[in-house]
Formats: sequence, C-alpha cells, structure tokens
Amino acid sequence: MSRILTITLNPALDLTVRLGHLEPGEVNRSQAMLTHAAGKGVNVAQVLADLGHTLTVSGFLGENNQQAFNALFERRGFVDAFIRVSGDTRSNIKLAEDDGRVTDLNGPGPQVSEQARQALLDKLGQIAAGHDAVVVAGSLPQGVSPQWLRELLLRLKAMGLKVILDTSGEALKQGLSVGPWLIKPNTEELSQALGRDIGSHEAQVAAAADLQAQGVEHVVISNGAEGVNWFSRGPALQALPPKVRVASTVGAGDSLLAGMLHGLISGHSAEQTLRTATAIAAMAVTQIGFGISDAAHLATLESGVNVRALTKE
Repeated sequence: MSRILTITLNPALDLTVRLGHLEPGEVNRSQAMLTHAAGKGVNVAQVLADLGHTLTVSGFLGENNQQAFNALFERRGFVDAFIRVSGDTRSNIKLAEDDGRVTDLNGPGPQVSEQARQALLDKLGQIAAGHDAVVVAGSLPQGVSPQWLRELLLRLKAMGLKVILDTSGEALKQGLSVGPWLIKPNTEELSQALGRDIGSHEAQVAAAADLQAQGVEHVVISNGAEGVNWFSRGPALQALPPKVRVASTVGAGDSLLAGMLHGLISGHSAEQTLRTATAIAAMAVTQIGFGISDAAHLATLESGVNVRALTKE
C-alpha cells in the first residue's frame, strides 16, 4: 500500500453529545457523550489506515491538551510530524440528534506564530517527498492566512506530490488557484469559492471544466444524501448512496475523500473507486467516530451504491 501524509492545520477535540431532540433555550438531557481526537486530516488518516495505507500526520497541535492525539497516533501507528504550539487545541461540540441532525459549535483554534509556521514548513521539507500523496484538509487556525496556505500547497506541489485539498471559504478559493490534484468540496462550498451557484448538474459540469483547465485533475462534489458527482479525464460519474439510518453526519465527507484517494492511488477502476468511496461515506453516517469498523457491512453498503454516467438534469 501507499505512504500518505495528511496535514491538519486546525485539529480539534470533538465532543459528540447524543440526544433525542435538541430544544434550544431549554434543559436538554443527553443520552451519551463521546470525545475524539479529530480534525479533517486526522479523520481521513484513520480511514486510510483501515484501508491498509501507512500514514504520517502533521499540522499544528496545542501543547496543553495533546494527550488524546498522542494516544491516537500511538494506537494507530501514525508517524507524528505535528508541530506543537502554545495553548490548547480547539474543542468542537457536536449535538447529534436521533433524526441525524447535527449542530456544530466549533472553536477558533490556537494562535499560530510565524516561528511555528516556519517550523512546519521545515518539517515538511524534510519528510514530505517520501510520500505518494498529501491531503491538506480542514479550516485554518488563528495566525494562518489563506495566502500562507496557498504557498504551502505550491511547495508541496513543487515536490512532485499529488496534492489533495479539502477546505472551504477563502482558503478553498486560494487553494484552487494552485491546481490541486483532487478537491472534494460540497456544492455550497464550491459555489462560494467560485462566486456562482453550481446547484444544477449542468452548472457543475461547467465548473468542473473550468477547474480542470486550471490543473485540477479530479473534481469530486458531494451533494449529501443526493450523492456524489466526480469529474475527471474520463466520463463524469454520479454515485447515489444506499439508504441508511443516520447517527451522525460528522466525518462523512472525510470518509468519502479517503475512499476516493484509496481507489485512485491503488489503481482501481473509476466505477469501483467511486462505489467504494460512497459506501465508506454511507457507513460513516451510521456511526459516531471514524474508520471502517465492519468490512462485511461495508460490502453490503457497496452493493447498494448506484454508480452511473452523469447526465444533465
């Protein structure tokens, strides 16, 4: 299998609170509370590890509350290339209701100094070239600008790495100008970055063509329960997920991204790559936490994924 580097600039301790139904302004009683070391790149790494790949994880980590991350990295066998910074890694609160609705309360992240930013660049300069691909995923902490992210992506691309980008807002807009190998926004995120509505299939076809002309080889657009559209050198494909009981949508996009990268880097066919990735994302919404917990269940979900050529609405 492959060696993959994930970069999570703004990881988080996710506190997921399960409850029947959220009543704003009232006293709510939870059914359970679970804490996970998380962040988009960290989540992607866990799924890729379950698929058999070797992972290096990097980014910025608050030194005051790093214990859960250290334990995860040791348990998973990840190579730890995170730069520790002063303060706390942010905490994100996820309120997961029985009907699958999730309300997010996300913290801002620690302040990252110029010294820490340079330390990360130095570290990546030492280790990044030994990997087959690099995933840069998630939001930006305080002190890290979208322009700095763009320079980071340019450096990684100059090393000859396949650069996969999953972010939003101005960070996505800046990142698109670099021409990453693969991007995985949802419809709303890409609409915002491009400054135009891409809600229709026809608009997505046009947007993907523009992005491919800028050097983006794979444009993967997630549309939630309505499926995934994938634009690459071959025919555009659409995958419709099977119906599942939703426990939490947290990590579904990260799982989709991991599945896409796994299939592409393993040389699987386009149809199989998209089918497996969509099934992994469907599995993710049935559980709280990250990773592939049941191979037999995943196979069942794969059989329920409908992959077809993308046609105009």
